[in-house]
Amino acid sequence: MQIRVLNLIRFLLSLSFCRQCLVRGLQVFKERINLPKFEKIIPAEGEGQRLIVTEQTAQIRPHAVAAVLRNITFTKDRYDSFIDLQEKLHQNICRKRALVAIGTHDLDTITGPFTFTAKAPSEIKFKPLNQSKEYTASQIMDLYRTDSHLRHYLHLIENKPRYPVIYDSNGVVLSMPPIINGDHTKISLKTRNVFIECTGTDITKAKIVLDIMVTMFSEYCEKPFTVEAVEVVHPNGKTHIYPVSTALGDLCVLRERASLTQTLETPSSLAKLLTRMCLKSHVTGNGNHLEIEIPPTRADIIHACDIVEDAAIAYGYNNIQMVIPKTYTIANQLPLNKLTELLRLDLAAAGFTEALTFALCSQEDIADKLGTDISATNAVIIANPKTAEFQVARTTLLPGLLKTIAANRKMPLPLKLFEISDIVVKDPNADVGAKNYRHLCAIYYNKSPGFEIIHGLLDRVMQVLDVPPNEENGYTIKAAEGTAFFPGRCAEVFVKGQSVGKLGVVHPDVITKFELTMPCSVLEINIEPFV
Repeated sequence: MQIRVLNLIRFLLSLSFCRQCLVRGLQVFKERINLPKFEKIIPAEGEGQRLIVTEQTAQIRPHAVAAVLRNITFTKDRYDSFIDLQEKLHQNICRKRALVAIGTHDLDTITGPFTFTAKAPSEIKFKPLNQSKEYTASQIMDLYRTDSHLRHYLHLIENKPRYPVIYDSNGVVLSMPPIINGDHTKISLKTRNVFIECTGTDITKAKIVLDIMVTMFSEYCEKPFTVEAVEVVHPNGKTHIYPVSTALGDLCVLRERASLTQTLETPSSLAKLLTRMCLKSHVTGNGNHLEIEIPPTRADIIHACDIVEDAAIAYGYNNIQMVIPKTYTIANQLPLNKLTELLRLDLAAAGFTEALTFALCSQEDIADKLGTDISATNAVIIANPKTAEFQVARTTLLPGLLKTIAANRKMPLPLKLFEISDIVVKDPNADVGAKNYRHLCAIYYNKSPGFEIIHGLLDRVMQVLDVPPNEENGYTIKAAEGTAFFPGRCAEVFVKGQSVGKLGVVHPDVITKFELTMPCSVLEINIEPFV
């Protein structure tokens, strides 16, 4: 029972950007209310709203969708939830407005058709939301440069020659996405008709966000769960009606799996469970098929397996009878992981202590502090890092061990640490554009560099790997140079003619940048060739 409740909560929270969605989902699951039937109302020709997208937006935010909520009634609680929903969507699906920006406007204060275009900053002038006077777009950017909330979005357009802007037919500015709405169209508790526009760089996300906005608050329209469609005219002359999926939802036909039918007894039982999960279902054909209506609130449904998972959550994982699998298999450890475990034991036996450091680090750690440029590291850079300490995936294990030593400087000398973990580098030939490599890194920190100790550790590693010390079929070291190493105190390790890593005395500048005061030697090699 506990696992069932936890999975249900996980399901609801994954969909719940506002209180209305959470409460509605629970009420439907408990069968206290029927599943809402959303209806898209298409006005008569010439009476509906139109949003015209111009070709000037192509290089900035090329996509736009829109809808209208008619005769909606706001209370203080509903209004606060409406604003809060927009902010949650901006931070999640919209990726901090980089993919989509939402604008909500009092339709009674403006006149369509509306135009989404892009102009030079000096040509845009309006009164921003909650301001007392008009500003040009350039002045608005300066105004919000110190704003604790909006300053995080300025970089999305500030270096563009044109800024996106939406006008009504009288030249009134609705918004300058993704920064700020105009004060003229500000919604309030007295607002009865709401014009919702979503602009962005990802049309799929824009449609999902629009669907969430209208389905969550169409409940408070005079005719509940109805939304008025808006015609969007694209630069090529083609038109689309939005929202797309709020008329009847999308239909999916699921063929019953024998194992699932046996578990849930009958297809009708499965249909009932799916309906409780906000997926209206009924049995069709000869009783072995289900026709499932996917509402606009369930953008997470992308495959039949998602539907089966929902059925299992509603049924309860604990209620599924455990059976012995018909296929007999024996699991085995990956060869690379097995080699890693064996090497860890031998390095520990050699007197070194294992450290486990973060796979993410700052650009400074793998570039500036090691005396190289970030472009030369071939590092995978995170697009939106949460902190300066986690900007890139590490390309070497050395910075992590040096930072570990810096945090343990008060420990008795010598400090002998090692780590065997993955590093990540860009690889255009890989499916995901990057590739992992398993590295071994060991460091010796004392009053003297101890190069001979690190060299001895290399010999021991090669000994347990059964690699003899010869140039043709074994390993050898050759003098080399590296920005992180002291000149003349660096060697490259070759195994059967292939370079696998380096060892040497760390450069004094590197030691200083990591706030250390004593010399150290390091060994770092790729162990994958030995598998």
